[in-house]
Amino acid sequence: METNSPQAIEDLLNRALRICASQASSLTGGGAALLYTRQPGDSLSGRLRAAAGFRSADEARESSAAFEALVTSAIDTVEAQSQAVIGPLAARLSGASVHVIPLLARNRCVGALVVVPTGEVSAEASANLHVLAWSTASTVDHPSLATQFAALSADAEKQLESTDEKNDELLKLSEELFAQDIELLRKNEKLGKIEKLKNDFIEKMSRELRTPLNSIIEATITVLSSELETLSQSSQQTLRNALDEGTAFQRTLQNILDLWRIKQSEMPVEIQELSVTDVIDETIFSVQDALGNKPVEIEKEIPAPLPKVRGDLSKINQILFLLLDNAAKFTDQGTIKIGARHDGERLHCWIHDTGIGICPDDQKYIWDEFYQVDDRTSAKYGGAGLGLTLVHNLLILLDGDSLLQSEAGVGTRIEFSVPVVLA
Repeated sequence: METNSPQAIEDLLNRALRICASQASSLTGGGAALLYTRQPGDSLSGRLRAAAGFRSADEARESSAAFEALVTSAIDTVEAQSQAVIGPLAARLSGASVHVIPLLARNRCVGALVVVPTGEVSAEASANLHVLAWSTASTVDHPSLATQFAALSADAEKQLESTDEKNDELLKLSEELFAQDIELLRKNEKLGKIEKLKNDFIEKMSRELRTPLNSIIEATITVLSSELETLSQSSQQTLRNALDEGTAFQRTLQNILDLWRIKQSEMPVEIQELSVTDVIDETIFSVQDALGNKPVEIEKEIPAPLPKVRGDLSKINQILFLLLDNAAKFTDQGTIKIGARHDGERLHCWIHDTGIGICPDDQKYIWDEFYQVDDRTSAKYGGAGLGLTLVHNLLILLDGDSLLQSEAGVGTRIEFSVPVVLA
């Protein structure tokens, strides 16, 4: 396909709009973003072209319908609009506001950018959002401007009697097109530098922190295994504490890297044959150290024999570990039940604990990055507040869903399902 064909240009525009929506979501702390365009002949409310920060395509479409009146008003009046969030996002972003920024190019509205931040937006992020809106408007308007330029060029060749008039208009459009090209290059260069800084940071963190951390952990294990009899009890305990802290830090670092890879669409889904029962057994074994000496028992709940299935073994294992480790952390006594069943199309798994539970006001925030119920909980139980966020993102990647039931002081049950096929 030629790169200047209508379909190729449309594909490039769609890709650019998806990138813009993703950048808008990042600038609002991982919030939701929608992008609309309006060209001559489109409806007043415009056409939904891209979305980011939603749990599913259905949630994006339902949110778009809920915001239709606000988007129409912003495009019609060419003024920014804001109101309290409504629709499906209201359940998990209670108290948040939805903001609509008109996309202006050549003194006309070519669409709208809708953002729903997860919290207060800094002045720098707000300024970057308006820069992104300007850049997006220019991107949307660019094909139209180029089409007008081409049409006028062809028309000028056919109508020699009006050459001077057409040439003046052609020159004006040429200058505008050139100016937009220059500005787009500048803005894209700036956004590209920001993206490169993020990538460089993640790469450097991976190299500079993980490598020495792995060496420290391996050295600690070597000393404990080879010099155990010559070490005093206090020295042994100190080394075990250091090993636990190092392993926890290594896990937190890996969670950050995994979240970044998912957001950059760099984490592939790898399908292979797996035994769910074996995965559950491995998960239970992996969290035994987290329980320590607490009077807590882990029980398996498997109502019927589970067949071998085909799915992403590592990600299902990771989700189960993160949920079970979280339950072990917040359960001081009682039981933790881990179970699974297969209904023919989806694998259903659950973790049910008798831990501290989650009050209703906090339940809608537990999937957010770095969220902790309060400082006392963070100080007592530790953690960076990334485990459940990673679970949520992994389930989106696997086209899965989740259900949370919890009561403060009683316990918590989290169930999730992912599509699988029989091996």
